[in-house]
Amino acid sequence: MAAATFNNAAWCDAVCRTHERPGEFTETLWLNRTEVPRFYPNAVTLMPEGAARQLDVLSTLDLPGRWGVKDSFATLDLAPLGFTELFSARWLHFAPERPSPVSATGARWVHLRDTTALASWEVAWSGQPEGALPRVFRPGLLEDTNTTFLAAYQGDSLVAGAIAYRSAGVVGLSNTFFKPEEAGALRAELLGQLLAAFPGVPLVGYEHGDELAAWCALGFEPTGPLRVWLKS
Repeated sequence: MAAATFNNAAWCDAVCRTHERPGEFTETLWLNRTEVPRFYPNAVTLMPEGAARQLDVLSTLDLPGRWGVKDSFATLDLAPLGFTELFSARWLHFAPERPSPVSATGARWVHLRDTTALASWEVAWSGQPEGALPRVFRPGLLEDTNTTFLAAYQGDSLVAGAIAYRSAGVVGLSNTFFKPEEAGALRAELLGQLLAAFPGVPLVGYEHGDELAAWCALGFEPTGPLRVWLKS
């Protein structure tokens, strides 16, 4: 679970760096003292110990607007600091020796390399027209050798996508989306693509609700809990 936590914090930092707003790593926290892209936290806890120190730091942060904390081990009570719990989830782990699922939708899977395709990918992921919201995933991420954008096409239609980020000895899976009518088969195909692209490397991530159940049905194992908090 520690590897998944560090991987996730490194991914948050990678996204923020492309917005020219890098964070900082302390012994117990990843912090970003500036405005971050939407859906991304300003703090990620890196270990279950040291809650008192983490609370001391978080209580002194004076950030404008709403900002979030990813409580990676669900050990903090941030309500007294004015936070509300947004959601709880479970970390997931897929051992590389597990068999790859079998599925065939006829989709063509690719690793994105150009900025135009990335813009279309973000439109499909967000469900918003291009230009309606500020970009989260900037072209600089295509130059990051640790980052892989996966996309599945049926003809010219983009039907599924995900991001894989390699660090801390694992590959973190995030930002998945699927054509609803074939979500189960495309999810299985995505897992097969990841196992082929990163042989021998554990896969990690976190989910809740129906997505948690769907990934566990494919062989992911839930590990520890996490919570995401928001302050306004």
